[in-house]
Amino acid sequence: MLLHKQLLQTKKNLLAFSAGVDSTALLFLLLKNNINFDIAIVDYGLRPESKDEVEYAQQLSKKYNLKCYVCKAQDIETNFEANARKIRYNFFEKLIEEYKYQNLLTAHHLGDRLEWMLMQFCKGAGCVELSGMQAVDKRSSYTLLRPLLHLDKQELLVYLSDNKIRYFEDSSNNDQKYKRNEFRHNYSNPLLKKYLPGIKKSFEYMDEDVKQLVSEVSLSRCNKLIYFKVSDSKRSDIIAIDKYFKSIGKLITAQEKALLKEQNTVIISRDYVVNQTHSYVFIAPFLKAKNMDKELKEKLRLLKIEPKLRGYLASDIEVLEFLSLLLA
Repeated sequence: MLLHKQLLQTKKNLLAFSAGVDSTALLFLLLKNNINFDIAIVDYGLRPESKDEVEYAQQLSKKYNLKCYVCKAQDIETNFEANARKIRYNFFEKLIEEYKYQNLLTAHHLGDRLEWMLMQFCKGAGCVELSGMQAVDKRSSYTLLRPLLHLDKQELLVYLSDNKIRYFEDSSNNDQKYKRNEFRHNYSNPLLKKYLPGIKKSFEYMDEDVKQLVSEVSLSRCNKLIYFKVSDSKRSDIIAIDKYFKSIGKLITAQEKALLKEQNTVIISRDYVVNQTHSYVFIAPFLKAKNMDKELKEKLRLLKIEPKLRGYLASDIEVLEFLSLLLA
């Protein structure tokens, strides 16, 4: 029932827990399959039952000998979904770094994946964006695993009911002011209810097709410089760039993606520069060049380094020397 069970059995796992249907089902399925893990829960303090959810998480951790980490989030005044996600992942990634977890487990299921696909389709997207969530998503310092991605929420509810397992319902999931909830209630849930087997099969085909369409790009690193050899497909290169930024918590805008198709050098989120030159793609912090001596300026000029990359290279001589050898 769990995807990629071998990865779960051989690595140190942290479960993102909320006490809702999905994460509760995943917790008990992990226990059933003798998977070792600990749990982390965020209390946003918006609902009266949030304290009960944290208490339930602590009860489960005590009963099953798990570590339970709790984050009491500060008040979120604007853009709740985006800021809540940022708080959540900052908390998880801090735990991953401090306690050396290798996998972060989330309870995303087939309904979540279909919602995402429909939202991307309505915005304008290609096959890769439509395939959306993957069961295995490698990040910079850990792997994000979604072991329930092939299951519908109704299947999880049946499992919890059959095993008389307690869980909490989040009332905010019914609030259609959030776009995801609007798509869930009006589109994805009715489609899943009527066409579940076909939707499962379609995602399987889509995953196979994407593997054939997109070349695997291997990224390398020297300090804060990320680089890779240009592939045969511009699309594959942009997907690799997009995945890297997602892995560090940055989202490339549609406008930035359009610029990446047309230009060799693009500034991303005002903080990073992406440059294609010398058959390589380079990603580095975007720093303005200041007080460079003539010798350094001449060296950068002779190497034909993109001016927007020079600020970072001037701040890290080790990377500059490495780049000199690479481009030679």
